[in-house]
Amino acid sequence: MNFWDLLVVQPMTNILLSIYGVVGNFGIAIILFTILIRLATHPLMVKQIKSSQKMQELNNSKQFKEMQEKYKGNKEKLSQEQMKLYQEMGYNPLSGCLPTLIQFPIIIGLYQSITRALAATPLAMLTLTRTIYPWLENIMPRLSLTSLIPIDNYFLGMNLSQPEWTTLPILGISIPILAIIVALTTYVQTKVTTPPTGTDPQAKQMSNMMAIYMPLLLGYFAINFASGLAVYFIVSNVFGIVQYAMMGKVDWSNLFKFSFGSGTSSSSKAITKKK
Repeated sequence: MNFWDLLVVQPMTNILLSIYGVVGNFGIAIILFTILIRLATHPLMVKQIKSSQKMQELNNSKQFKEMQEKYKGNKEKLSQEQMKLYQEMGYNPLSGCLPTLIQFPIIIGLYQSITRALAATPLAMLTLTRTIYPWLENIMPRLSLTSLIPIDNYFLGMNLSQPEWTTLPILGISIPILAIIVALTTYVQTKVTTPPTGTDPQAKQMSNMMAIYMPLLLGYFAINFASGLAVYFIVSNVFGIVQYAMMGKVDWSNLFKFSFGSGTSSSSKAITKKK
Protein backbone atom coordinates (compact mmCIF):
# COMPACT_ATOMS: atom_id res chain seq x y z
CA MET A 1 0.00 0.00 0.00
CA ASN A 2 1.45 3.38 -1.05
CA PHE A 3 1.42 6.61 0.96
CA TRP A 4 -1.54 8.04 -0.99
CA ASP A 5 -3.68 5.03 -0.11
CA LEU A 6 -2.43 4.99 3.46
CA LEU A 7 -2.93 8.70 4.19
CA VAL A 8 -5.90 9.62 1.98
CA VAL A 9 -7.91 6.81 0.37
CA GLN A 10 -7.92 4.35 3.28
CA PRO A 11 -9.05 6.87 5.93
CA MET A 12 -11.73 8.31 3.59
CA THR A 13 -13.01 4.84 2.73
CA ASN A 14 -13.27 3.92 6.40
CA ILE A 15 -15.06 7.15 7.25
CA LEU A 16 -17.55 6.62 4.41
CA LEU A 17 -18.16 3.03 5.46
CA SER A 18 -18.52 4.06 9.10
CA ILE A 19 -21.19 6.60 8.22
CA TYR A 20 -22.85 4.14 5.86
CA GLY A 21 -22.88 1.53 8.61
CA VAL A 22 -24.86 3.95 10.78
CA VAL A 23 -27.29 5.46 8.24
CA GLY A 24 -27.60 2.50 5.84
CA ASN A 25 -27.63 4.68 2.69
CA PHE A 26 -24.49 5.42 0.71
CA GLY A 27 -25.89 8.66 -0.80
CA ILE A 28 -26.67 10.04 2.65
CA ALA A 29 -23.23 8.87 3.79
CA ILE A 30 -21.62 10.98 1.04
CA ILE A 31 -23.75 13.99 2.05
CA LEU A 32 -22.80 13.68 5.73
CA PHE A 33 -19.15 13.10 4.81
CA THR A 34 -19.20 16.25 2.66
CA ILE A 35 -20.58 18.31 5.53
CA LEU A 36 -17.91 16.82 7.79
CA ILE A 37 -15.20 17.87 5.33
CA ARG A 38 -16.67 21.38 5.13
CA LEU A 39 -16.71 21.72 8.91
CA ALA A 40 -13.14 20.42 9.17
CA THR A 41 -11.90 22.94 6.61
CA HIS A 42 -13.91 25.83 8.08
CA PRO A 43 -10.82 27.42 9.74
CA LEU A 44 -9.11 27.45 6.33
CA MET A 45 -12.17 29.11 4.79
CA VAL A 46 -12.07 31.81 7.49
CA LYS A 47 -8.40 32.34 6.71
CA GLN A 48 -9.24 32.66 3.01
CA ILE A 49 -11.89 35.30 3.78
CA LYS A 50 -9.45 37.30 5.90
CA SER A 51 -6.85 37.02 3.13
CA SER A 52 -9.36 38.30 0.55
CA GLN A 53 -10.31 41.21 2.80
CA LYS A 54 -6.64 42.08 3.25
CA MET A 55 -6.10 42.09 -0.50
CA GLN A 56 -9.18 44.25 -0.99
CA GLU A 57 -7.85 46.78 1.53
CA LEU A 58 -4.48 46.85 -0.22
CA ASN A 59 -6.04 47.22 -3.67
CA ASN A 60 -8.15 50.15 -2.47
CA SER A 61 -5.28 51.88 -0.67
CA LYS A 62 -3.90 55.20 -1.88
CA GLN A 63 -0.41 53.72 -2.20
CA PHE A 64 -1.66 50.94 -4.49
CA LYS A 65 -3.62 53.32 -6.73
CA GLU A 66 -0.62 55.65 -7.05
CA MET A 67 1.50 52.64 -7.97
CA GLN A 68 -0.95 51.61 -10.69
CA GLU A 69 -0.94 55.10 -12.15
CA LYS A 70 2.85 55.39 -12.02
CA TYR A 71 3.61 52.04 -13.66
CA LYS A 72 0.50 51.60 -15.84
CA GLY A 73 2.70 51.30 -18.94
CA ASN A 74 5.10 48.77 -17.39
CA LYS A 75 3.30 45.64 -16.20
CA GLU A 76 6.49 43.88 -15.13
CA LYS A 77 7.56 46.77 -12.91
CA LEU A 78 4.00 47.08 -11.55
CA SER A 79 4.00 43.41 -10.56
CA GLN A 80 7.37 43.81 -8.81
CA GLU A 81 6.16 46.83 -6.85
CA GLN A 82 2.93 45.02 -5.93
CA MET A 83 4.93 42.13 -4.49
CA LYS A 84 7.06 44.57 -2.52
CA LEU A 85 3.93 46.17 -1.10
CA TYR A 86 2.52 42.77 -0.16
CA GLN A 87 5.76 41.88 1.63
CA GLU A 88 5.80 45.18 3.51
CA MET A 89 2.22 44.60 4.67
CA GLY A 90 2.91 40.98 5.59
CA TYR A 91 0.45 39.64 3.04
CA ASN A 92 0.87 36.44 1.06
CA PRO A 93 -1.27 36.36 -2.13
CA LEU A 94 -1.11 32.57 -2.23
CA SER A 95 -2.65 32.17 1.25
CA GLY A 96 -6.15 32.70 -0.16
CA CYS A 97 -5.69 29.80 -2.60
CA LEU A 98 -5.01 27.19 0.11
CA PRO A 99 -8.62 26.00 0.66
CA THR A 100 -9.10 25.62 -3.11
CA LEU A 101 -5.88 23.63 -3.48
CA ILE A 102 -6.82 21.36 -0.57
CA GLN A 103 -10.12 20.47 -2.29
CA PHE A 104 -8.42 18.74 -5.23
CA PRO A 105 -6.82 15.85 -3.26
CA ILE A 106 -10.12 15.55 -1.35
CA ILE A 107 -12.00 15.22 -4.66
CA ILE A 108 -9.57 12.61 -5.98
CA GLY A 109 -9.53 10.72 -2.69
CA LEU A 110 -13.33 10.78 -2.44
CA TYR A 111 -13.75 9.43 -5.98
CA GLN A 112 -11.31 6.58 -5.27
CA SER A 113 -13.00 5.92 -1.93
CA ILE A 114 -16.45 5.67 -3.55
CA THR A 115 -15.29 3.25 -6.24
CA ARG A 116 -13.37 1.19 -3.69
CA ALA A 117 -16.25 1.03 -1.22
CA LEU A 118 -18.69 -0.12 -3.91
CA ALA A 119 -16.35 -3.05 -4.77
CA ALA A 120 -17.86 -4.08 -8.12
CA THR A 121 -15.38 -6.95 -8.83
CA PRO A 122 -13.85 -9.81 -6.79
CA LEU A 123 -10.46 -8.06 -6.93
CA ALA A 124 -12.04 -4.83 -5.71
CA MET A 125 -13.70 -6.82 -2.91
CA LEU A 126 -10.29 -8.14 -1.85
CA THR A 127 -8.85 -4.61 -1.93
CA LEU A 128 -11.75 -3.35 0.18
CA THR A 129 -11.17 -6.15 2.70
CA ARG A 130 -7.57 -5.01 3.10
CA THR A 131 -8.61 -1.35 3.31
CA ILE A 132 -11.02 -1.56 6.25
CA TYR A 133 -9.43 -1.00 9.65
CA PRO A 134 -9.75 -4.24 11.69
CA TRP A 135 -10.36 -2.35 14.92
CA LEU A 136 -13.50 -0.77 13.47
CA GLU A 137 -15.35 -4.07 13.78
CA ASN A 138 -14.62 -4.13 17.51
CA ILE A 139 -15.95 -0.58 17.98
CA MET A 140 -18.86 -0.87 15.55
CA PRO A 141 -20.03 -4.45 14.90
CA ARG A 142 -22.27 -3.17 12.09
CA LEU A 143 -19.10 -2.41 10.11
CA SER A 144 -18.27 -6.08 9.62
CA LEU A 145 -17.95 -6.94 5.93
CA THR A 146 -20.79 -9.47 6.13
CA SER A 147 -23.25 -6.77 7.18
CA LEU A 148 -22.03 -4.04 4.82
CA ILE A 149 -21.58 -5.97 1.60
CA PRO A 150 -23.14 -5.70 -0.89
CA ILE A 151 -23.36 -1.93 -0.46
CA ASP A 152 -26.56 -0.33 -1.73
CA ASN A 153 -25.15 1.97 -4.41
CA TYR A 154 -28.50 3.52 -5.40
CA PHE A 155 -29.63 6.92 -4.18
CA LEU A 156 -32.77 8.65 -5.49
CA GLY A 157 -32.83 6.16 -8.34
CA MET A 158 -29.22 6.87 -9.36
CA ASN A 159 -26.33 4.42 -9.43
CA LEU A 160 -23.69 6.33 -7.47
CA SER A 161 -20.89 4.32 -9.07
CA GLN A 162 -21.82 5.47 -12.60
CA PRO A 163 -22.15 8.88 -14.32
CA GLU A 164 -25.73 10.15 -14.15
CA TRP A 165 -27.79 10.67 -17.31
CA THR A 166 -31.53 11.12 -16.88
CA THR A 167 -33.89 10.35 -19.77
CA LEU A 168 -36.68 12.91 -20.07
CA PRO A 169 -40.01 11.03 -20.47
CA ILE A 170 -41.56 13.49 -22.93
CA LEU A 171 -38.61 14.34 -25.17
CA GLY A 172 -36.95 10.94 -24.90
CA ILE A 173 -33.44 12.41 -24.60
CA SER A 174 -30.88 11.91 -21.85
CA ILE A 175 -29.30 14.86 -20.07
CA PRO A 176 -26.81 15.00 -17.18
CA ILE A 177 -29.06 16.72 -14.63
CA LEU A 178 -26.58 16.35 -11.76
CA ALA A 179 -23.77 17.84 -13.86
CA ILE A 180 -25.97 20.83 -14.72
CA ILE A 181 -26.80 21.34 -11.03
CA VAL A 182 -23.08 21.05 -10.20
CA ALA A 183 -22.21 23.74 -12.74
CA LEU A 184 -25.01 26.06 -11.57
CA THR A 185 -24.26 25.73 -7.85
CA THR A 186 -20.53 26.17 -8.51
CA TYR A 187 -21.23 29.33 -10.48
CA VAL A 188 -23.54 30.73 -7.78
CA GLN A 189 -21.04 29.94 -5.03
CA THR A 190 -18.18 31.53 -6.96
CA LYS A 191 -20.15 34.69 -7.70
CA VAL A 192 -21.75 35.33 -4.30
CA THR A 193 -18.71 34.42 -2.18
CA THR A 194 -16.11 36.34 -4.19
CA PRO A 195 -15.21 39.60 -2.43
CA PRO A 196 -15.05 42.89 -4.39
CA THR A 197 -11.85 43.15 -6.42
CA GLY A 198 -11.58 46.93 -6.23
CA THR A 199 -9.84 48.68 -9.12
CA ASP A 200 -7.21 46.01 -9.79
CA PRO A 201 -7.79 44.80 -13.39
CA GLN A 202 -5.77 41.61 -12.80
CA ALA A 203 -7.91 40.68 -9.81
CA LYS A 204 -11.07 41.35 -11.83
CA GLN A 205 -9.86 39.21 -14.69
CA MET A 206 -8.93 36.36 -12.33
CA SER A 207 -12.33 36.57 -10.61
CA ASN A 208 -14.16 36.45 -13.96
CA MET A 209 -12.08 33.48 -15.12
CA MET A 210 -12.83 31.55 -11.91
CA ALA A 211 -16.57 32.20 -12.32
CA ILE A 212 -16.43 30.68 -15.82
CA TYR A 213 -13.85 27.90 -15.64
CA MET A 214 -14.66 26.35 -12.24
CA PRO A 215 -18.31 25.52 -13.13
CA LEU A 216 -17.17 24.07 -16.46
CA LEU A 217 -14.39 22.02 -14.83
CA LEU A 218 -16.54 20.56 -12.06
CA GLY A 219 -19.40 20.03 -14.51
CA TYR A 220 -17.02 18.04 -16.72
CA PHE A 221 -16.00 15.89 -13.75
CA ALA A 222 -19.66 15.32 -12.89
CA ILE A 223 -20.46 14.14 -16.43
CA ASN A 224 -17.53 11.75 -16.76
CA PHE A 225 -17.11 10.30 -13.28
CA ALA A 226 -19.26 8.51 -10.71
CA SER A 227 -22.42 10.39 -9.78
CA GLY A 228 -21.41 10.06 -6.13
CA LEU A 229 -18.79 12.70 -6.88
CA ALA A 230 -21.49 15.00 -8.30
CA VAL A 231 -23.46 14.60 -5.06
CA TYR A 232 -20.33 15.70 -3.18
CA PHE A 233 -19.93 18.79 -5.42
CA ILE A 234 -23.55 19.89 -5.01
CA VAL A 235 -23.65 19.46 -1.23
CA SER A 236 -20.25 21.13 -0.87
CA ASN A 237 -21.36 24.13 -2.95
CA VAL A 238 -24.67 24.59 -1.14
CA PHE A 239 -23.13 24.14 2.30
CA GLY A 240 -20.34 26.55 1.35
CA ILE A 241 -22.88 29.24 0.45
CA VAL A 242 -24.65 28.62 3.77
CA GLN A 243 -21.35 28.96 5.64
CA TYR A 244 -20.60 32.29 3.98
CA ALA A 245 -24.18 33.48 4.57
CA MET A 246 -23.97 32.67 8.29
CA MET A 247 -20.81 34.75 8.47
CA GLY A 248 -22.51 37.62 6.62
CA LYS A 249 -20.08 37.36 3.72
CA VAL A 250 -22.45 36.52 0.85
CA ASP A 251 -22.89 39.29 -1.71
CA TRP A 252 -25.99 38.37 -3.70
CA SER A 253 -25.59 41.45 -5.93
CA ASN A 254 -22.52 39.84 -7.54
CA LEU A 255 -24.80 37.19 -9.01
CA PHE A 256 -26.18 39.75 -11.46
CA LYS A 257 -22.92 41.45 -12.36
CA PHE A 258 -21.18 40.37 -15.53
CA SER A 259 -17.93 42.09 -16.42
CA PHE A 260 -15.15 40.89 -18.67
CA GLY A 261 -11.75 42.50 -18.66
CA SER A 262 -12.08 46.21 -18.04
CA GLY A 263 -15.50 46.45 -19.64
CA THR A 264 -18.90 46.19 -18.04
CA SER A 265 -22.02 44.63 -19.47
CA SER A 266 -25.19 46.53 -20.07
CA SER A 267 -26.96 44.71 -17.23
CA SER A 268 -24.28 45.80 -14.77
CA LYS A 269 -24.51 49.39 -16.02
CA ALA A 270 -28.26 49.33 -15.63
CA ILE A 271 -27.93 48.19 -12.03
CA THR A 272 -25.39 50.94 -11.38
CA LYS A 273 -27.75 53.59 -12.83
CA LYS A 274 -30.61 52.42 -10.63
CA LYS A 275 -28.39 52.76 -7.58
